[in-house]
Amino acid sequence: MPALVTPAIVCALRSHGEHGAIARLLTPEHGLLAGYVRGGRSRTIRPVLLPGNAVKAEFRARTEDQLAGLTVEMEHSRAPLLAEALPAAAIDWACALTAAALPEGTPYPTLYQALDGLLGAVEAAPAARGWAVALIRYELLLLAELGFGLDLTRCAATGGGEDLAFVSPRSAAAVSRAAAMGYEDRLLPLPPFLIEGGGGEWAEILDGLRLTGFFLERSVLTERRADVLAARERLVDRLKRAVA
Repeated sequence: MPALVTPAIVCALRSHGEHGAIARLLTPEHGLLAGYVRGGRSRTIRPVLLPGNAVKAEFRARTEDQLAGLTVEMEHSRAPLLAEALPAAAIDWACALTAAALPEGTPYPTLYQALDGLLGAVEAAPAARGWAVALIRYELLLLAELGFGLDLTRCAATGGGEDLAFVSPRSAAAVSRAAAMGYEDRLLPLPPFLIEGGGGEWAEILDGLRLTGFFLERSVLTERRADVLAARERLVDRLKRAVA
């Protein structure tokens, strides 16, 4: 098989053998791909394979069923952000979610661009207020790309599009404030910025994370991916402490 050379974002890495590693990278045209990196745990290569880094990747495999050999060259390092607790937690979660949720070899060009944009937002504005909304929008996009999108355009009860304030956990559709009256405790708050655009207050951002977290856990991340959900819990806990 010919080699595949492509830009990619490092999403996950695990040790394999004494010195090697298996990396999972998101590519723009081929989706999530895994490859074996010889010497991937070495001092030279391991810094290149940090989650969030943009790399030039070359995959080589003799057959389609064989795990490809992978070589990487650094294109852009986000390692400095990993020394800061909140940016590090955001990068860790976004990349871990991508690696756990996406099937391998299925193109998701919109998700690639969105993840690149999210990581760029974290880099441009390390303060969480500058990227938290982008993270929520990325989670919503991933849900939609996998077939679990939320309908935030109209009320599930009335069909209208006015004063949408909640989301039904059962139908994943918006509910207006009037239709929700008396049932608010059974519904998930819908942050205004997901309807109107722009940013949000911290209470609204935390509501947004609760909203996407519910549907990610129910529809995408099963119990066998508890370690991935732990990365999200670390992020949310750090955000709550930061704004307390």
